[in-house]
Amino acid sequence: MTVTLITLNVLVFVVFQSGLVLPHNAATSLNYGMIPATMLDISMSGIHFPEIPGSATLLTYMFIHSGWMHLFSNMAFLWVFGDNIEDAMGHLRFLAFYLLSGIAAAFVYALIARDQFAPLVGASGAVSGIIGAYLMLHPRTRLWVLLFWRIPLKIPALLGLGGWVALQIYSVITSDSGNVAWWAHLGGVAAGIIMIPLFKHPEVPLFDRDKTH
Repeated sequence: MTVTLITLNVLVFVVFQSGLVLPHNAATSLNYGMIPATMLDISMSGIHFPEIPGSATLLTYMFIHSGWMHLFSNMAFLWVFGDNIEDAMGHLRFLAFYLLSGIAAAFVYALIARDQFAPLVGASGAVSGIIGAYLMLHPRTRLWVLLFWRIPLKIPALLGLGGWVALQIYSVITSDSGNVAWWAHLGGVAAGIIMIPLFKHPEVPLFDRDKTH
């Protein structure tokens, strides 16, 4: 299912970038991104709203990306960590877990976003749910990272991914930019942490022993 989700994200990106569905990327985001105002029933004249029901954008927004780097970063995280979480719960449960994490992330973003008319796009909310689950299942797993983008180093997932979560919190506090949905990331992480005990197979332990990824 991890590979299927990556393939689907790439195919959707290529189709929309080709202009066969909508003429440009902004139109794609407005039509298929999740706009908080549509979730919270806020109205304002002159504002474009999606041509599909607002509730449907809770799913469609996860498969829309603003550019190649946006797509690549999300799919890289999904590729590295998704299969471990899928192994812990099975294919269909993993799909439900992924989508519910994305939906939870969207609701958190909708409730807290400063710009209620800015569309949310990308798989990062759903992927953040996977990161939250990974922290619960494999916090001591040692991950290879590139320190300063040069030096290979193995560090525990709790340090590496926990540092990523800390960066999201720091960004929420300090960033003036509305271009990155920090709150959606945190909402996804929280959803993953809460849901993983319910979705994992009973024989899969939390806080598993050390291994190298």
